[in-house]
Amino acid sequence: MSLNTTAVRIRVTLKDVKPEVMRRLVVPVTLRLDRLHLTLQAAFGWTNSHLFEFHAGEERWGIPDPDGDFGPQPIDARKTRLSNIVQETGAKTIRYLYDFGDSWDHVIKLEKWFDNTTTEGLPLLLETAACRDLTALLQLRT
Repeated sequence: MSLNTTAVRIRVTLKDVKPEVMRRLVVPVTLRLDRLHLTLQAAFGWTNSHLFEFHAGEERWGIPDPDGDFGPQPIDARKTRLSNIVQETGAKTIRYLYDFGDSWDHVIKLEKWFDNTTTEGLPLLLETAACRDLTALLQLRT
């Protein structure tokens, strides 16, 4: 990633679902992870009613439990940007887990970097595959 990189095209796929459920977006690399979570919620039609975590390498990012009752705490997603994950881990693929009970597991592939470009109008949904309806996704789960 160049110091001039301002945006990245990502391909997000929901694991273990047939037919493939995919979203392709362009997001600013400076997007905080809590905002990336909200972006993915909108893109997939989720209801933002469950916990989430991002995983890359050995690290986890999410919203820490204020009481600290549930073991090792994730790094605070409200204080971490997508660019931080890339710089700290070198990851080209990031896992996004939504709803710890049903374990909706997503794979985020960082596909293309855009240098010196405007971030106005981002995030931007470029492409979808399969359904956007949560009820239909639940029925598709294998």
